[in-house]
Amino acid sequence: MSILDRFRLDGRVAIVTGASSGLGVAFAKALAEAGADVVLAARRVERLDDTARLVEEAGCRALCVRADVSSPEDCRSVARAAAGFGTVGVLVNNAGVAEAVPASRERPEEFRGVLDVNLFGAYWMAQAAAAVMPRGGSIVNVSSVLGLVSTGLPQAAYASSKAGLLGLTRDLAAQWSSRKDIRVNALAPGYFASEMTARQEPGYVDDIVRRIPIPRTGHPEELAAALLFLASDASGYVTGSTLTVDGGLTIS
Repeated sequence: MSILDRFRLDGRVAIVTGASSGLGVAFAKALAEAGADVVLAARRVERLDDTARLVEEAGCRALCVRADVSSPEDCRSVARAAAGFGTVGVLVNNAGVAEAVPASRERPEEFRGVLDVNLFGAYWMAQAAAAVMPRGGSIVNVSSVLGLVSTGLPQAAYASSKAGLLGLTRDLAAQWSSRKDIRVNALAPGYFASEMTARQEPGYVDDIVRRIPIPRTGHPEELAAALLFLASDASGYVTGSTLTVDGGLTIS
């Protein structure tokens, strides 16, 4: 096997949650370009058609499934659909929500709502996927640099969920890497163009990126390339790790 062959995903099915927009679209496209058929899951199932077209244009099959990852039953339904589609080799836990609410005013239901999707949803989806994933699979949890550092916004729920996701990654890797031969790793993106960053206050993201070593936002393809490394056999000796893709934000 050549070095480049290690990045191939031919004959495998990849599940991408939160695939209706933003980084989820870039992830699905990259996985298809590497040869994977892709199961696209999102609450807004009507918005998955465009992502499906990108997968099919890359020469692979796409299956669209409506799912709210905060529901364990929805997660099991996605896994069953994926298993019926082919050999499940990859799960990308990308679904996420964010709120910027001062801690003194955040209501319990607001805090729980973020953790239900970002942390609990990733756990339910990982459980469901691992149940149908043969040995040699890979789970990639999409965390955030805000699970590692603070950038000034009042995001207690989001930061807690993304930090928790890093702990979950380590624990699942310890449990499943030897017993199930399923590797579990995390991505920690910095600032990339997405629906979440588009909702920030004007000038906020620009101010952040001016202060980091690579003073710009990331291109989705740059993060998708990192994802492909973790999803494929190229990272066959990597588990329980967090790959930070942030232009140097965490060292600035």
